[in-house]
Amino acid sequence: MSILTVDIGSVADARTRFLEAAADAMAGHAAAAAPTIYFASYDALHRVLAPSRLAIVKAMAGQGPLAIREVARRVGRDVQAVHRDVVTLAEAGVVDRSDAGVTFPYDRIHFEFDVGAAA
Repeated sequence: MSILTVDIGSVADARTRFLEAAADAMAGHAAAAAPTIYFASYDALHRVLAPSRLAIVKAMAGQGPLAIREVARRVGRDVQAVHRDVVTLAEAGVVDRSDAGVTFPYDRIHFEFDVGAAA
């Protein structure tokens, strides 16, 4: 089962994880990197993965390439609105677009963050 992990962290956090992975690889302890998308904040994440866009991702999970019109039919929404949402998801790297259609190449999304009290 393939899983896309979504996390929240700063550029410094991402740099630290990258350097740790590089050090492990140089030491011969390379592990398969899990597909992960990082957002700078919860608000940035929510702008891309709003509930209507998560519904699109859910409808596409594990389905292979789909036409935008088919995605719209599956989520019961207007084709133009779904097209705008798919463009946003593609720009964020959540879905892939090709001549064959739009693909969410994972079976599910895992969110890897905590939500706490405001500072």
